[in-house]
This record gives sequence, C-alpha cells and structure tokens, in this order.
Amino acid sequence: MTLPLFRPEDDPGPNFLNLLRKLGQDPFAGPQLGDKRAVEITHATTIAAIRYEDGVVMAGDRRATAGSSIAHRAMEKVQPADRHSGVAFAGSAGIGMEMVRVFQLQLEHYEKVEGSAVSLEGKANQLSQLLKSNLAMAMQGFVVVPLFAGYDRRQKRGRIFSFDPTGGRYEETEFHADGSGGRDARTTIKLGWREGLDRNSAVELAVQALYEAADEDSATGGPDTVRGIYPTVATITIAGFERLAESDVAERFAAVIAGKSRKGLSL
Repeated sequence: MTLPLFRPEDDPGPNFLNLLRKLGQDPFAGPQLGDKRAVEITHATTIAAIRYEDGVVMAGDRRATAGSSIAHRAMEKVQPADRHSGVAFAGSAGIGMEMVRVFQLQLEHYEKVEGSAVSLEGKANQLSQLLKSNLAMAMQGFVVVPLFAGYDRRQKRGRIFSFDPTGGRYEETEFHADGSGGRDARTTIKLGWREGLDRNSAVELAVQALYEAADEDSATGGPDTVRGIYPTVATITIAGFERLAESDVAERFAAVIAGKSRKGLSL
C-alpha cells in the first residue's frame, strides 16, 4: 500500500479525521437510517472521573445493554487516549468504541505530523470535533457521551472534561460521572470528595461510586464475583496512564461489600 499524496491546497494536515474523509473513509458517515428502531442499539452505561492531589482517577463499569438485556459483560469503557490522558464513553457502544479508536489515532497522527504533542485542552477540543462529526448519527439515536481526563504537564495538575452529544465541552473542577448510573455515582462522589484527596482515597471513592450506581441502576454492572469481572479503574498522573490490577479492584469491592454487610448486621 502506497502513502496517499495531496496537492498543497488539499493537504489535510495533522487532522486525522480530515485525512480519512479525503480518502473516502469517514468513520462517522454511517448508514442513513430514517428509523432508529431499524437496528438494536447496544449501550454502554456508567463512567466517572475524580481529581485528586497527584492527578485523576477514571472508572467505568463493564456492562453493555440492549434494551432490557445484557449484551456484553466485559466491555472496556475506559481507555488511554495517549500517555498522559484517558477517555471513557457512555451511550451507543459501537459508535463509542469507534470514536475512541479514531481519537487515539488522531492524537498519534498529530504528534507525528507536528513533531510535538497537543496540549491537554487541545485534546479535549479535538474530541469535541469528533462528537460534532457524529451529530447526524446522534440525531438517529446513536448518541455517545464521552468523558476525557488527563494530567496537564503545563499546569501540573489533573483536569477533567465532560461533553454533550452536540460537541459542547465543559471543564469539571473536581469530578464528574455520566451514563445511566451517572446521577447516583455523582451523588456518592459529591458526598465523599474533598480537596487534597490522596490516591488511595480517590480510588476507594470511585469504587464506592460505581457500587452505588450499580445498586440503583439495572444497566450498570457491579462486581461480578462469579465470572471474575470487575469495573475498570485507572489513574493518570505525571507518570502516565496506569490501569489498576484486577486483583486490586476486586479487593476494594470486597471491602465495600464487607462494610455494607457489617452495617446491615448492626441494624
């Protein structure tokens, strides 16, 4: 396969999505569906991000639903965007996974073309552009709501960005959660968040938030001890994106469940 050549006036530059479009490979063109009931849409559910003293914790459950059925029990909704940032998504699962892949490639493409990484805020802006590209599909029911977070090496702190389906981008100062269980997760985090949280406390708060979301929202998957499937939890610091080991997450959920059991016995 040879590399594509463009005239100077047609050069797509560092924008990977523009490159795909010029090659006739727009990933968000999609079929022109007049009725969203024509296909069964699989949905990803609850995602969360919490800022702490060294960076950000991101977390997401693993369940995907199709109506009232469980479509997938082990979906990965929290992914590294690049070394110092992560992206998670709720909503239409297929479009969300495609958007994450294109976003990862866009950041890599930009760095190779320009010779330097884009700023954290610039990355959030590029994700916003991807959402705008999906607006036609969103109007047909294929809605994706991402959550972006990372460690800003210029400001030396963690930052969190939320979005709406039209591409609106909003910076969250402390935490955010989205998806069908987002309200319950946000409430739990709000009650436990404080300035200067350390890593262990932030991770425990994220685990608690996902547990409470799963307890109230049937579409959110909690810890599945039978199959050994647990929500994804990752930290992003100056050292980069690091996913917590499954055994670590399992222990933390076990501690939450044990605490709930002790509380129930004492009543």
